Amino acid sequence: MTDTAPRPTLEAVAARAGVSRATVSRVVNGGDGVRDILVERVRKAVDELGYVPNQAARSLVTRRHDAIAVVVAEPETRVFADPFFALQLRGISKELTAHDNQLVLLLTEGRDDHARVGRYLAGGHVDGALVFSLHLDDPLPELIQRAGIPTVFGGRPGWSGDRRAVVYVDSDNRGGARDAVRHLAGLGRTRIAHITGALDQTSAADRLDGYRDVMVDADPRLIAEADFTPAGGERAMRELLERCPDVDAVFAANDLMASGALRVLRASGRRIPDDVAVIGFDDMLPVAEQTDPPLTTVRQDIEEMGRLMARLLLRGLDRGAPSEGVGAPPSSVVLPTTLVRRGSA
Repeated sequence: MTDTAPRPTLEAVAARAGVSRATVSRVVNGGDGVRDILVERVRKAVDELGYVPNQAARSLVTRRHDAIAVVVAEPETRVFADPFFALQLRGISKELTAHDNQLVLLLTEGRDDHARVGRYLAGGHVDGALVFSLHLDDPLPELIQRAGIPTVFGGRPGWSGDRRAVVYVDSDNRGGARDAVRHLAGLGRTRIAHITGALDQTSAADRLDGYRDVMVDADPRLIAEADFTPAGGERAMRELLERCPDVDAVFAANDLMASGALRVLRASGRRIPDDVAVIGFDDMLPVAEQTDPPLTTVRQDIEEMGRLMARLLLRGLDRGAPSEGVGAPPSSVVLPTTLVRRGSA
């Protein structure tokens, strides 16, 4: 073992700056009422000594922990296998880092995990929560409401009733789905199938509604429910080929399911896009650009969604700080989507 130098103390900073310990504490912990010239002297002493403020003491002054819980209502096997979550977490992390906040990742595998997350959020460890990938029967919204912490949701919440002011960030799922199906119809395709995501999530339900907006009289056999995974896309595509072998186009509710559908179509001898055109949703480049052929898809800016979620939450927290004054509360945001044409349709 090697000896380490003692950590600089508030008293050492005060002595270097020529001010009282109380003045140093107010400066480094975000308090008010210190003259600018003294603030500069304290900051210079902090830099020279390498002083790191005690977070617990800082929290007592600011009533902020500078930590945000990111709650993903999915098991870890799904979160770490699906690039959608990596992109959204990257956007959140970039925004929180830019504002010197820590990201605390919480995942839910089952009901016991929901209770654990609820206890953690109610325990005063974080300033707020970012929550996404909710399912309709998910108890998390109720647990978060009980915890009483500011929250921004990723995706339009699916519960009914106006239980509280809800702020969320979403993409135009229904409009993007309409664009995809209209494009397929414009190619002259008439037997257009849809592979849905998990219909207990609003994104999947909205994309199904967008499909139905265009395919008003579609054969119900052309709709196959899946779960946003590649394996789910494969299963759904096999079902569609068994029920409707004359299918000539497929709109899948995400890129991962579209990639699974492409594999099944190729294995069945169908040529893409000559025999069957395929469109996905998300435009996740690690998936869309590596399928064979490259995937035509509906682009939503997943990383920007994460950034906006974090930005709205931090803005709401700052609005509640006395030094920030009172401004308009943050509002929900729905981002536009864009059809990206590649080789599959």
